[in-house]
Amino acid sequence: MKHPLAYLTVCLTLCASAVAAAPVPLSAENAWLRATPGTDVAAVYLTLHNTGAATVTVIGVRSALAADATIHETRLSGTVSAMRPALPLRIAPGAVVRLAPEGLHVMLHMLSRPLKAGEDVPLELLLEGGASVAVTAHVKALTEP
Repeated sequence: MKHPLAYLTVCLTLCASAVAAAPVPLSAENAWLRATPGTDVAAVYLTLHNTGAATVTVIGVRSALAADATIHETRLSGTVSAMRPALPLRIAPGAVVRLAPEGLHVMLHMLSRPLKAGEDVPLELLLEGGASVAVTAHVKALTEP
C-alpha cells in the first residue's frame, strides 16, 4: 500500500458520511404557536412520533428567533399552575408525545421580534448523540383555535 494515510482518510470520511446520513427516527408534526404582540416569550406546541426501535432523547431546543428555548411542562396543583423544565424528554419506541396547551410545550424566551400570524418559526430539536430534527412552527392569530 503506497499511501496508507490517504486510504485511512478516505475510509474515515466514508464512515462519517454513513453515520451522518442515518435517518433520525423522530418526526415532528403540526407545530404551531400564537402571535406575540407586546411580549418576547411564546409557547410552541407540536406532536412528536418515535418511529424507531430505540428510545429517542431530546436534550435541547433552539431557534434563530429566540435567545433561549427549552421544553417545559405545565402542572396544575389545586388552583395553582406552575411550569418546570422537562428535559431530557425521552420518547419510547413507537410512542407519540403531544406538546399541547396546559402540558408539555417548547418555551421561547427573548424573541428577537414580535411574531405575526401567518409567519413560520424555525426550531431545532437537539437529540442525544448529536443528531437534530428541524421543525417549522406556524404562527396562528390570537383568536384562532
